[in-house]
Amino acid sequence: MRILVTGGTGNVGSVVVTELLNRGAEVRVLTRKQPEAGKLPVGVEVAIGDLLDPVAVEEAMQGVDKLFLLNAGVPEELTQALIAYGIAKRLGLKHVTYLSVFKVEQFRDVPHFAAKLAVENALREFGVPYTILRPAYYMQNDLNLKPVLTGAGVYPMPIGTTGIATADVRDIAEAAAISLTEDGHDGQIYDIVSPTTITGPGNAALWSKLLGKDIKYTGHSFDEWEKGMRARVPSWSAYDLRVMFQGYFDRGFLSTETEVTRLARLLGRTPRTYEAFAMETAAAWQSQALQHA
Repeated sequence: MRILVTGGTGNVGSVVVTELLNRGAEVRVLTRKQPEAGKLPVGVEVAIGDLLDPVAVEEAMQGVDKLFLLNAGVPEELTQALIAYGIAKRLGLKHVTYLSVFKVEQFRDVPHFAAKLAVENALREFGVPYTILRPAYYMQNDLNLKPVLTGAGVYPMPIGTTGIATADVRDIAEAAAISLTEDGHDGQIYDIVSPTTITGPGNAALWSKLLGKDIKYTGHSFDEWEKGMRARVPSWSAYDLRVMFQGYFDRGFLSTETEVTRLARLLGRTPRTYEAFAMETAAAWQSQALQHA
């Protein structure tokens, strides 16, 4: 069985590639440029091309049985996904597993949620067997906070005080690999959610304990947060993320015990928690600091 993975060199796709290899699948990765040596595991095929180029996408799908469809958060996200899905349908691929987002139907004002909802609807309408994965807030997003957590001592993500659901990318990848290598997942939607939720003050307290320093939650002034993000990402992306986080704050982004239990049945174990992720990450950071001391 040969499976094409889009986004296969990224934070989620690379873990999906590893999980698929562990299950004996042959893997091909579609990437815009040749990966650096060692970026992909030995034996992974590489197809060079852009998801906006139907010719390159079709060439990448030749001889492929199934597709893991991951689209980056870009303005052309919907077009990219529909090109890939349309060609998968034309070539008769046996299955598509699509990476969507948790509670997608409740946040239609968030541009990248709206794009994913449109792709979900296309999957339902046009006849290719599919599985949809809906992960919550990626725990691994917070790996990018190392400079401010270990330096200024702040937790800057505006996730509020009510609590939001999280997902470990390793659980996402495992669910994806199961859906692509085992039977019984056609037409299924799996929410990828942890047994525990996070809050801004709670995360600040957790990182304070793990890092041995006082860390403060900077709050949820969405105007200020969006303004700060514009220095790091394109303005459209800062707006997109601001609407997302404000939506979490206004409407909630909590998971249910039923959703967690269903994921646990799929994985055959309890999903990972943010607390476990943070403990693992803090230990790795401290080990790195000792090595460079």
